[in-house]
Amino acid sequence: MPVELDPETVIKPDGTVFGGSPARLFRLNPAGQEAFSQLRSGVVGTAAAASLGRRFSDAGLVHPRRQGLPEDAEQRQPRNGVVTVVIPVRDRAAELDRCLTGLAASTQRAVAEVLVVDDASLDPQAVADVTRRHGARLIVRTANGGPGRARNNALRQVQTPLVAFLDSDCLPPAGWIDDLVGHFDDPLLAVVAPRIVAAGRDAQTFAERFSQARPVLDLGGLPARVAPLSRVSYLPTAAMLLRRAALEDVSGKPGFDEALRYGEDVDLVWRLLEAGWRVRYDPSVEIGHEDPAQWKSLLRRRFAYGTSAAQLDRRHPGKVAPLVMVAAPVSTVAALLARRPFLAAVTFAAGYGDSLLALKKAGTSGDDLLRPLAIGVRETFFGMGRWTSQFALPVALAVALLSGRKHRGRALAALTLVAAPPVREWLRVRPDIDPVRWTGAVLLDDAAYGAGVWAGSVRSRHLRAVRPSWKWRLLGSVTSAKPASPAKPAEKN
Repeated sequence: MPVELDPETVIKPDGTVFGGSPARLFRLNPAGQEAFSQLRSGVVGTAAAASLGRRFSDAGLVHPRRQGLPEDAEQRQPRNGVVTVVIPVRDRAAELDRCLTGLAASTQRAVAEVLVVDDASLDPQAVADVTRRHGARLIVRTANGGPGRARNNALRQVQTPLVAFLDSDCLPPAGWIDDLVGHFDDPLLAVVAPRIVAAGRDAQTFAERFSQARPVLDLGGLPARVAPLSRVSYLPTAAMLLRRAALEDVSGKPGFDEALRYGEDVDLVWRLLEAGWRVRYDPSVEIGHEDPAQWKSLLRRRFAYGTSAAQLDRRHPGKVAPLVMVAAPVSTVAALLARRPFLAAVTFAAGYGDSLLALKKAGTSGDDLLRPLAIGVRETFFGMGRWTSQFALPVALAVALLSGRKHRGRALAALTLVAAPPVREWLRVRPDIDPVRWTGAVLLDDAAYGAGVWAGSVRSRHLRAVRPSWKWRLLGSVTSAKPASPAKPAEKN
């Protein structure tokens, strides 16, 4: 399978390779360097390169390049009809009609059947009429149980090796399934998902303009191996392809956990990872998705998403941390917010010295260390601001409003912390919304999600989902391995 380097992978002058998510440093022996040169060319031609490619793919330094519909190993013909599409729906007949129209127009050669699961609609006849008109098969549930139960109902009737989950408010483009199926040439891959982008009707309301500029399910434009606390930590089931056999190879019950009304997709992805499967995100394929048109519905959905965080943390301890705080950059940011530049310089120097020592122990130089450390401080500042807007916005606003003249700096620091992330987004996205209203909308959206996390945490008496995790060192300890093969490089976590 052809591969490509992650855009953020850095090849240092001394031959070491830095990158991935979380970022790591790799030292390669001569055989490893030769194998890595093949990976850089995009062609895996030897067993050594394949072995190193697996290691680097798992670390997030390289990614498989999609090839489209794979071929049958014996007949060397494209494998047709290997995917069953499952669409859970409750009412929303008009959205279902658009979704099925797009699916039919895309002429998916890989699709064998389309199953629509009516999860106890209030108007079941409308759903049935749309399903019949598009030639899909209908499964009717008499009691509403949520999307997890609906998908599990369909899974019990799926016969194909692959299954595609698609939400009724998605607008699938031509060939999206055919484009993603080729990833399953990797026998360890359980799930691959496309990028979810804004689509649908022209924006008529402020809420629509905002949600289309900031789609909640958009995980960005960089490919990734999905893993908790990494660049892409989960995948939504709004659109994804799964290997059906992998769903039987997870802890707990096969398929989705029906006890979870929300977050069941995150839980499934993490259980697959815990079972040793790989999960990938491929943003080269995009699918349109519609969000609610009114603020009330939009914020209610954000609140509902947040309520699952505490339950997910109970099932997967330590994987839901809303912010990872590292001692040195956090201290530097705190000193800058307190207007203590000398203290900020001292804490930054301490982080630099600690990292330099760790790199020397790993046998590499720290000549280009200043820039990544400065980026780390910058991202820590924005991360702290985002955490504050989600989980402590009333406190930050109270500090800003109640600080007297003697504490204007404290008020300015609080306002800067919560306003900086939305302003940064506005500069990057350039939406058709003025920066003041955009900032207010982002803070409201973040606060709605955070309120859901707080509500779920208090209800379950489990507050770990709102607490940041803590690391003392920027770079972890060095672990060395005798590389019997180039797939066993010395690695720094």
